[in-house]
Amino acid sequence: MRIIFAGTPDFAAVHLQALLHSEHTVIAVYTQPDRPAGRGKKLLASPVKLLALSHSIPVYQPPSLRDRATQRVLAEMGADIMVVVAYGLILPQKVLATPRLGCLNVHASLLPRWRGAAPIQRAVEAGDSESGVAIMQMEAGLDTGPVLVERRCAIGEADTGGSLHDRLAGLGGPALLEALAQLNSGSAQPQPQDDSAASYANKISKQEAYLDWQRPAQELQRQIRAFNPFPVCWSTFRDDKGAQRLRIYSAEVERSDQNKRPGTIIASDDEGILVACGHQALRLQLLQLPGKKVLPAGEILKGHRQQFAPGTQLGQP
Repeated sequence: MRIIFAGTPDFAAVHLQALLHSEHTVIAVYTQPDRPAGRGKKLLASPVKLLALSHSIPVYQPPSLRDRATQRVLAEMGADIMVVVAYGLILPQKVLATPRLGCLNVHASLLPRWRGAAPIQRAVEAGDSESGVAIMQMEAGLDTGPVLVERRCAIGEADTGGSLHDRLAGLGGPALLEALAQLNSGSAQPQPQDDSAASYANKISKQEAYLDWQRPAQELQRQIRAFNPFPVCWSTFRDDKGAQRLRIYSAEVERSDQNKRPGTIIASDDEGILVACGHQALRLQLLQLPGKKVLPAGEILKGHRQQFAPGTQLGQP
């Protein structure tokens, strides 16, 4: 089939690569406009754009698909189908109806659970025992279309947003190719979603990454895992320069019988920094000080033991 591909981040690039190694032909790629990034704020091309250019595929980066001229260019390509993976732009109904077989979306959840922008992180944060990839026929609603192919995987107790992302990306490519084969042969049997069972994965903000020590340790540990590698959870500590940000990449829940104020450091040693929470305690293990490398807590304590001494309060403004 002649395919238009629309996607932006690494997760999307994995699926574009699967199509490039298939019998199908990717005739064009749509991706978000280049964005400023880094300290120099230089324009950075998306992973999907870089992959497309390396295979000499035409790349289109409109700021919106609502413009009539943009829609006309897309229609003139005569695509059989459009594959959309983490594109980041809304597809108007006219675009959804343009390809001969419509539009397919690769969604990183077991629909109808976690419709929306951040299904991977929300699944880890909520403590779900499994996740998966759904290949869905797109319609006007947000991730509401019928599902052609689904692939499941377990979420382990040590999984992070990053590790689950990589595993789902590996499942998505073969699932996408299977869905395309079904559509091409006419054997597809899309299954409607149960809207009554839907939940929504709202976009993650950097403000959400702040740790509220009043919450139970188990909830905070899931939050830390979910937001690794982005946006990364954090709290504050104090040194001679005032309040500083401490980024937290991993932690373990520990039972604690000590009735300490949430955010109080109970112990600090080579095993980590044990912090009182609203219920139980959290042992911080992999941390990052401002402008420094990510290090085990024991390494950080070698030069900052006073700042993390027992009795010290984290989370102060």
